[in-house]
Amino acid sequence: MKINKTIAKPFLKWAGGKTQLLSEIDKKINYSRDESFTYIEPFVGSGAVLFWMLNNYPNIKKVVINDVNTDLINCYWTIKNDVLGMVYFLQELEKEYNILTNNPEKRKLVYYDKRTLFNRRISNQIEQSALFIFLNRTCFNGLYRVNRKNEFNVPQGSYKKPQICNSDNLKIVSEMLQKVEILNRDFSETIEFANKNSFFYFDPPYKPLSETSNFNSYSKDEFDDSEQIRLKEFCDQLDVLGSQWILSNSDVKGKNPDNNFFDDLFKNYHINRVLAKRSINANPDKRGQLTELLITNNKNWINNK
Repeated sequence: MKINKTIAKPFLKWAGGKTQLLSEIDKKINYSRDESFTYIEPFVGSGAVLFWMLNNYPNIKKVVINDVNTDLINCYWTIKNDVLGMVYFLQELEKEYNILTNNPEKRKLVYYDKRTLFNRRISNQIEQSALFIFLNRTCFNGLYRVNRKNEFNVPQGSYKKPQICNSDNLKIVSEMLQKVEILNRDFSETIEFANKNSFFYFDPPYKPLSETSNFNSYSKDEFDDSEQIRLKEFCDQLDVLGSQWILSNSDVKGKNPDNNFFDDLFKNYHINRVLAKRSINANPDKRGQLTELLITNNKNWINNK
């Protein structure tokens, strides 16, 4: 498969995507562009940091991505192993959906029919992965959310003519993924790749800033405070093994000055507060800038919080 070499971009919209924080993350990476090392991302999500690393660190020796969300990981597997099959299904879905631009009621039925089909999980892997991307590109704000039955329950979005199939980018992504090991496990199982020449980036489900801002239902199992603590303990293990790591999370102290959850939890590491833009809120007036946390064990980085 011949393609024009260009930059791979995330193929999904994703709540909390890290594109806007890449410059800040880059400052804290302890490797130069020409060094060889292992890169591990235990919560890969839409892969904004993954693709940025692949585009900018050409001598990476090994890349490992993981996520507990099986539907998401199936997408990565499908794009890696049968991107042309994926493109075919997505083109058909795009044609079926966008031909109804002027028939919103019928179009709405198509969306909810596809959502029901996705939740039944009776399709083959290629079609199921295509349905995942279709829903991501047509649902409200690209939000991924499931209930405790693992059913996707996000309503239809209001995009007039969404691009559901970007075949050129999918082919580039497929080529890039050929060097990537793709896992569907608990984050702690990535410990097997930890050594003094490995770099971990963590983008876990964020701790909610309030009861109404909980967008972390990316799987049927909740990522609660006990999971945040377990993740910190995993970071301690990596530190002992000599791996560098960077972790992103919400700045709960920015919302409530008395909330020291992360400041206390990661008090032995470097905590930096960076500006980020909130883009998912039903009320446009409540979208805007807030601070997020970038925490690292990189001893060569001077803490400037």
